[in-house]
Amino acid sequence: MNTPAPGANVVYQDPLRQEQSRKKARRDALIGMVSLIGFVVVIVFLVTRSSGWSAVQNTFFNGDQFVESFPTLLEAFWLNVRIFLIAEPLILLIGLLVALARTLRNPIFLPLRVVATLYVDVFRGVPTILVIFLLGFGMPALQLQGVPSDAIFWGTAALVLSYGAYVAEVFRAGIGSVHPSQTMAARSLGLSSFQTKRYVVLPQAIRNVMPPLLNDFISLQKDTALVAVLGPIEVLRRAQIDTSSNFNYTPYVGAALIFIALTIPMTRFADWMQRRSAKKRQAGGVTA
Repeated sequence: MNTPAPGANVVYQDPLRQEQSRKKARRDALIGMVSLIGFVVVIVFLVTRSSGWSAVQNTFFNGDQFVESFPTLLEAFWLNVRIFLIAEPLILLIGLLVALARTLRNPIFLPLRVVATLYVDVFRGVPTILVIFLLGFGMPALQLQGVPSDAIFWGTAALVLSYGAYVAEVFRAGIGSVHPSQTMAARSLGLSSFQTKRYVVLPQAIRNVMPPLLNDFISLQKDTALVAVLGPIEVLRRAQIDTSSNFNYTPYVGAALIFIALTIPMTRFADWMQRRSAKKRQAGGVTA
């Protein structure tokens, strides 16, 4: 017979209470599922019985148009994925560097702090679509020697600059969330300012801001469609071309489904990260 070690905290739970809790959880889940199914049935019934449903179905949910356009939409979506994969690490790097620059307190770094603050203020204040217009059409028009004129390049650069400002503020909030005692303890152990930031502050800050960072990158994946205003044929532009050729809006619905299929798993993962972070904070920040 196994006995607990001396001094160990043993929590005894009533088996009857545990069984009652499980029954209640199953009952609540069943009630919730029935309620959800009933709600969906009512909504579907009301929509399909409306007078204009047949026209809407033919215009937005045409099965033949969906089957015809969906393969080309998937092919075009690969451009959105490439833009996202290129932009994401650059955004993380720029955001982290700008956040670190804004936390420098030595007077000699004042110019660097001013530049970082201006960057954040400007690119957080200007709509992303306007940044894409300015860079995508403005930079090639300058005809500077050695400067690329590719629309995809400048569309990606605009997303990086715009989202870099938002991510910089997320990182700065994460750095500010680390208690000053952590820094003082690290310095008292002989770590330099750089080593304190590198080994003590940044690991905790990044862990604290993972959920909001994931939310930003979910938004970034959707905003890759904004590059379509410069002309590249990504999924939104492909849907627009297909729609204009057959005067049916089903390709737009197909494009939306592609985005949803990618963003919903990312959203659920972000939700899980937030719940996990909240549980750790409630437990006193103790990690496994």
